[in-house]
Amino acid sequence: MVNEGHYWSGEDLTIHDLDHLHESARSVARRPAQERLRHVRADRWIGYTRATAALERLETLYAWPSKQRMPNLLLIGPTNNGKSMIIEKFRRLHPPTSHADREQMPVLAVQMPSEPTVSRFYVALLAAMGAPLRPRQRVAELEQATLSLLRAVGVRVLVIDELHNVLAGRGNTRREFLNLIRFLGNELRIPLVGVGTREAYLAIRSDDQLENRFEPVTLPRWEPGQETRALLASFAAAFPLRRRSAIATEDMARYLLTRSEGTIGELTHLLTDAAVAAIESGEEAINQRTLLMTLYAGPTERRRMFERELA
Repeated sequence: MVNEGHYWSGEDLTIHDLDHLHESARSVARRPAQERLRHVRADRWIGYTRATAALERLETLYAWPSKQRMPNLLLIGPTNNGKSMIIEKFRRLHPPTSHADREQMPVLAVQMPSEPTVSRFYVALLAAMGAPLRPRQRVAELEQATLSLLRAVGVRVLVIDELHNVLAGRGNTRREFLNLIRFLGNELRIPLVGVGTREAYLAIRSDDQLENRFEPVTLPRWEPGQETRALLASFAAAFPLRRRSAIATEDMARYLLTRSEGTIGELTHLLTDAAVAAIESGEEAINQRTLLMTLYAGPTERRRMFERELA
């Protein structure tokens, strides 16, 4: 239940009282509780150093002139550590556009099937481009249809998410996929971006030619330090809370990273829950009290809870 007794009407605080917030968050902080809760729960881009560097590298690939051997990138990190957020930001910077005679899709992102086969991957590419699919097409037909449409819609960067699923295939299937990735790069002359966990790097490294073509960019787990404190300060300034959240300290960084197990996705989940508790309780800041109010459980704790339920 939202405690409206702690909210102010406009006369209670001046703009000076909100100087702990980014300018864009100040106007939101004046709004009613429900609007602020929607803002807190919405996706947001936090441009920390590694994310910004990865995005700049993607932009460099996007602008690369077409040639026989194109550079590729491999974005690697633990699950829930910001890879998808970076790719989504990149896609939004280069959205699809509609013209009278054609569709343009400069950045195409497709997910590697969990049980990969070459035909399933081609089907996923065609579906991502909105192509109607005919049943029981042969691999050669799917290949030609995919290549033709990729060129027709003007794809300049192809993103393959969950690339580590390649390792789920048998030896022959895995080899077919690695050959397919090399073939697509050679045939289309566009940069390829692989996204996945450490296992994606192991898959690429098993092919000498591909390993030389893919530049690895890593997103490691977060550790206490200056960059983490700067990240926490960014979160504190982005949530529309009416009191200052003193979370950009070394002690708080250690506590938050321990609880979230060092990934930015889990950290975002925890801080979002705490910001919601801050608004609903009237506390209006993320602190030890609101952090303890949350129902958040980290990945290890969630697994234990699930295992207890099954026992």
